[in-house]
Amino acid sequence: MTIETNERIFLRVVEAGSLKAAAEQLGTDPSSVSRKVAALEVRLGVKLLQRSTRRSVATEAGKKYYDGMRRLVAEQAALEAHVARETDTPRGLLRVTAPNNIGDVHVAPVLTSMVKMYPDLRVELILTGEAPDMSEKGIDVSIRIGHLPDSNLICRKLIDVPVLLIASKTYLKKRGTPKKPADLPGHDFLFFNRMQRDTPLEFIGPNGAESVKVSSKFMVNSASVVRQLNREGFGISLGNRWAFKGLLESGELIQLLPEYTLEPYPLYATYVSTAFVPAKIRRFVDLMATYSSGELTEWVMKAT
Repeated sequence: MTIETNERIFLRVVEAGSLKAAAEQLGTDPSSVSRKVAALEVRLGVKLLQRSTRRSVATEAGKKYYDGMRRLVAEQAALEAHVARETDTPRGLLRVTAPNNIGDVHVAPVLTSMVKMYPDLRVELILTGEAPDMSEKGIDVSIRIGHLPDSNLICRKLIDVPVLLIASKTYLKKRGTPKKPADLPGHDFLFFNRMQRDTPLEFIGPNGAESVKVSSKFMVNSASVVRQLNREGFGISLGNRWAFKGLLESGELIQLLPEYTLEPYPLYATYVSTAFVPAKIRRFVDLMATYSSGELTEWVMKAT
């Protein structure tokens, strides 16, 4: 669609951050953009933007309208491409959330590749420890690790992420090196969340399955803080190889009980169910699956 509707112009203003920036993108003047947004506000009977000379920020009503309208516009583009039998190319703004402990090293490279491949695509990566309400926050795709609660979201499993037990040489020198799962209850653990803390560790090893309940020394929902506490010898942590890759390869941190296998964490891409899923979402999820498989293969090769 080449003609910009008032609704699409409003989306441009919110994403560009000002009337002037939006006007430059559209090849028009700021007064024209302002009139069209004002006409939309009159039709809806609410104020959508707080305007200043330098910035235009969405009001609370404007944020809700932006989140809903952005999704509708993306679905419309997908529908039109389907009806016209055209290849729907990723474009517009792709908003993705991911956990802090994997977003920077696992999700960001995929988004970087997409920006290079698709000139009309813009991305926003939000790193957070909590799974947000996707519809309310205007999120396109949420990358989550661990078992998911039932919901009306589409969930595509990407891979099973191997889980490691990790400790520093400092900690092991002070507290001793566990040789088997039964040695772990006497040790201090660093946990990322309550689910980790409250769930027994399930091992598969030379003697079959073993279940061990361990205690928490420190719990913090930050992978960087857990890594630092690990390095300083505060305890043993559970983690995926991506989060601790450099420290393990340097030998600063050590994998414990390598002959035992812990139950892996499933990694999912979740998105809202619609009749026509926009190309930006489909392509991102496909690339995440491909990249994840490659990362897992690399991990297995290095671990054997």
